[in-house]
Amino acid sequence: MAIDFKAIEAKWIPKYEGYKAFEAEDLDATREKQYALVEFPYPSGAGLHVGHAFSMTGTDVYARFSRMKGKNVLFPMGWDSFGLPTENFAIKSGIKPQVATKQNTDTFRKQMKQLGFSFDWRREIDTTFPEYYKWTQWIFVKLFEKGLAEKKEMPINWCPKDKIGLANEEVVNGKCERCGTQVERRTQSQWIVKITAYADRLIEGLKNTNFIEKVKAAQINWIDRKEGMKVRFKLNDEVGVGNGDSRNVEYVEVFTSRPDTLEGATFMVVAPEHPLVNEIATPRHGEARNDEVVEYVEKVKRKSEMERTDLAKEKTGVFSGLYAVNPLTGKEIPIWIADYVLITYGTGAIMSVPSHDERDGEFAKKYKLPIDWKYKPDTTMAERIEKEGWGEKAVGYHLRDWIFSRQHYWGEPIPMIWCEKDGWVAVPEDQLPVRLPEVEKYQPTDTGESPLASIQEWVKTVCPRCGGLARRETDTMPNWAGSDWYFLRFLDPKNDNAIADMEKQKYWLPVDLYVGGDEHNTLHLLYSRFIYQFLWDLGAVPKEYPEPYKKRISHGIILGPDGARMSKSKGNVILPDVLADMYGADALRTYMMFMGPFDATMAWSERSLMGVRRFLNRFYDYVEKKAGEARDEESEEKVKVVINRLVKEVGEDIVEFKYNTAIAKLMTAINDLEVGGKIGRGDLRSLVQVLAPFAPFVAEELWEKLGGEFSVHGTRWPGYEEKYLVTETVTISVQVNGKLRGTVVAAPAAVESAVRMEAEKQEKIQKYLTGGIKNVVYIQGKTINFVV
Repeated sequence: MAIDFKAIEAKWIPKYEGYKAFEAEDLDATREKQYALVEFPYPSGAGLHVGHAFSMTGTDVYARFSRMKGKNVLFPMGWDSFGLPTENFAIKSGIKPQVATKQNTDTFRKQMKQLGFSFDWRREIDTTFPEYYKWTQWIFVKLFEKGLAEKKEMPINWCPKDKIGLANEEVVNGKCERCGTQVERRTQSQWIVKITAYADRLIEGLKNTNFIEKVKAAQINWIDRKEGMKVRFKLNDEVGVGNGDSRNVEYVEVFTSRPDTLEGATFMVVAPEHPLVNEIATPRHGEARNDEVVEYVEKVKRKSEMERTDLAKEKTGVFSGLYAVNPLTGKEIPIWIADYVLITYGTGAIMSVPSHDERDGEFAKKYKLPIDWKYKPDTTMAERIEKEGWGEKAVGYHLRDWIFSRQHYWGEPIPMIWCEKDGWVAVPEDQLPVRLPEVEKYQPTDTGESPLASIQEWVKTVCPRCGGLARRETDTMPNWAGSDWYFLRFLDPKNDNAIADMEKQKYWLPVDLYVGGDEHNTLHLLYSRFIYQFLWDLGAVPKEYPEPYKKRISHGIILGPDGARMSKSKGNVILPDVLADMYGADALRTYMMFMGPFDATMAWSERSLMGVRRFLNRFYDYVEKKAGEARDEESEEKVKVVINRLVKEVGEDIVEFKYNTAIAKLMTAINDLEVGGKIGRGDLRSLVQVLAPFAPFVAEELWEKLGGEFSVHGTRWPGYEEKYLVTETVTISVQVNGKLRGTVVAAPAAVESAVRMEAEKQEKIQKYLTGGIKNVVYIQGKTINFVV
């Protein structure tokens, strides 16, 4: 008979409100702690998507199992609520972002409870709450005080329609995510955070983690540390530094990891934003403007950084009209301007060796530039470059400093004040948080500044240092800012005097398990580790733990039924709350964990979901039927073998996140048990306990039917007996005075006492033993002979 999943859920969901077993106890020295963290979501108006449901279910299974193993489990949830989508929604709908965020988080929370996630809701956080972002601002102030945050001119993605700066992640196919307008590049004063100062430590720190190799590789490859040299190429005499209208640029400096190829450098390429290009575009007295260069620079402004660095796209360039001198050969080499060189990477200039670099070679062939096929790399060149004074050793990184400014409304205000006398001054700690004012309009200003710039009563303030008139910074923080340290706030969410109490940090850190997506294995994880290492330097986190996360697991990807990535335009989006309403939360949870390996890419199949639902029906029917028959007596041996193996193997699979094989073993166990065999109430309870982490509501209902007290999720994971875990058996002949009187099935390595006990249980053998046993001769795995 089909289970009424919805009725079961409706019965139990209210009973879990404030359920103590889901609440972690701080500083409990009697139990092993387990901090299980799943990435907290951005609460969009669309509600939970299937990716959320998948990763959260996987982590929930692990958390439930860990509790049943007796551990003190911290499994928290909160909301990464600042960001562009909510601001866009506010602009279009007229609903304030504060209101929209409240509506969205209420929806998400309800959906999470519907899906049976055992979060400790007492610790709920929201990055948009002033009591939270007070500490996000505090971290920025400390970065500024330590010289790791500064404001300077930087090239950014710019939307000419919305008049707003965009992060790379807000540019889609070269267009503004908000309005679809082609993005340009422009230079604007931006706050940057010097993450590059921690580049080497971020690589070295990975040794203190248990991250899988894929995650470590993502971090190391993004940082991309390269040892090399900075080499100076002098401009030719006609454009060198002199008197009068001479140019300000005397040398073009490059970073190269291959100084041994210096002889083969036949041309140079500089970024369109390089200072030299600005001088070319600004003619000296009597010079004609280089219109070709100006037009090319304007054209490149319409390309996003992602477009410019896309290896698949054809590279473009223009000759600058200038030459430099190769310091080794003394030859003049042309200087080109090209879109694939970025001012934010290295020095914004490269020496091109087309015979040894594929990209340089393609560029040289396209523009008919010289290629030296005859030269040979010289491994002693680095020493010569230093000796001759042409350059010096240096280290280069792909990692760039973090552009921290956003010209949005819906973000944390950057807690800085501009004073004409004192320059940039941080807001004092006792004046934090700098609250985000509620306004009626969120549209960008005509100047491209944040909408906060138009709120004069908020902008005008006094300098904390001299008391003179001053202006607040009107840029807000990026969406990464609040998510870089959120795992710390879960430890002590109501603390107004520190990010978190130090004793609680020492107890809970590091995070034992962090589950997230591959897309966050680089930037989010890197930014988060950087902020933690910075806090470690400040002494704000425990010195015992130089890294915040012990283990990082990447969850898989669920494709639509058509095998393609889910999107509204394709009509293949799977909505977990809709499916939970149709089939039940337990069926949905169990199916998602059964689809394939937890880190795999899998296609959705509603047919398979129905198959899992049928399994849960069979499981329920079997337990319900046997509950009426079972007594507090031992199960038959073949049943005990099934149950004991199941307890052991599913427990081992859960620890390794092998959920699909764990559920397959549950299915096999039901098949074996349905064949027949007496099962005692104790083993029935063990069977339900093994199902509980995957299908919490069905397990709870069956636990009640078996007479168990509320709740199955507060019970200990069942134990198992080794003697029932034998995977092979042998038939041992039983003799009495040398004559065969029966057989016993036992493990090949079974000891004499165990075989003798099983033999003596058999009625047909007992009648031959009535005279008393004088001796026993046992040949392991073959025969046992009773001498009577």
